[in-house]
Amino acid sequence: MFSEEGTGRFLSSRVRDIRPSGIRAFFDLNAAGGDTIALGVGEPDFVTPEKVREACIQALREGQTQYTSNAGSMELREELSAYLADSFTLSYDPEQEIIVTVGSSEAVDLALRAVINRGDEVLIPAPSYVAYEPITHLHGGKIMEVAAAAQEQFKLTPQALQAAITPQSKALMINYPCNPTGTIMTEQDWLPIVELIIKHNLVVISDEVYAELTYGSKHVSIASFPGMKERTIVISGFSKAFAMTGWRVGYACGPRELIAGMLKIHQYTAMCAPTLAQIAAIESLRHGLAAKDEMMASYNERRKLFVAGLNAIGLTCHEPEGAFYAFPSIASTGMSSQQFALRLLEEAKVAVVPGHVFGSGGEGFIRCSYAASLINLEKGLERMGRFIRTTQPI
Repeated sequence: MFSEEGTGRFLSSRVRDIRPSGIRAFFDLNAAGGDTIALGVGEPDFVTPEKVREACIQALREGQTQYTSNAGSMELREELSAYLADSFTLSYDPEQEIIVTVGSSEAVDLALRAVINRGDEVLIPAPSYVAYEPITHLHGGKIMEVAAAAQEQFKLTPQALQAAITPQSKALMINYPCNPTGTIMTEQDWLPIVELIIKHNLVVISDEVYAELTYGSKHVSIASFPGMKERTIVISGFSKAFAMTGWRVGYACGPRELIAGMLKIHQYTAMCAPTLAQIAAIESLRHGLAAKDEMMASYNERRKLFVAGLNAIGLTCHEPEGAFYAFPSIASTGMSSQQFALRLLEEAKVAVVPGHVFGSGGEGFIRCSYAASLINLEKGLERMGRFIRTTQPI
């Protein structure tokens, strides 16, 4: 028998080097937490709409439990093709340019595996979602963070991108609307970025899982610009806007050669996305859009209340224009983001995520999810305000 220490030597160095998710660490701390107000994990507090659940139950009764095509059911891919054309003016052939995945997380993994060779540089605006860096590392890529500064509303700027590009740069990994900052990119924001991408012949992996969650302006996909569709993999899913986190159904769209490469990996690792989840996704696209819009309106109401409340208690916060996150500064407290988040959890029973886990530029901020009830948001603000008023900086 090997000891635990002994068996650890069998781990690959890449796996050993990966840090556990900072988001999950605070989720696990909160799991044992009793009266804790959970503003940490990015999960809708809504239940998947009843029509969607009923469609799945009926399919189960009918025995629809077999595999679908590796790429996903053609029925779902056709619905996705129509939905993307109508919602975001994106045109994809459902037969060869769309793949259905086990959540958008698998799509990110597949895309990076399909395009990255050992030593290729992947440009990642930071702060950014915690998964991009470790997945890039696992596949032998080199992470190059691109500063998305607070004074620029955490937007990707052409100056910052140009400064990070080297001859080894191959891919740009983007996520707008952004987790953790709630930042969006407008058409005018994208135009100079597109010029640089084409000039330096970069491939783009665009995680657009929050595309439906924008406030005051419509989401603009980078793939919609001339010259970009042929070099962009667009990734999205049903977890966030459709309240389907546990169903694990996502998708990727892009040039047929890149999608075919992703499919090669997918068929050996996941076979296909869960059949019943695909059926639920079809129902969401056919009959769940009104429910999606109602949830969106609720998030907008919460956003306004929560961001105003953060600023009122002394945590300066720019206005997030997408997703369901606020990213307030805690600089006024004199604490690091880790210290603040731990003490807030222990002393005030409010769970948030320290900004440093999201990479460069995240320190000095915390991520708060307002995908929570208005009552809990108000309670959370009250507790946070009391904590700030009564706590001495470290």
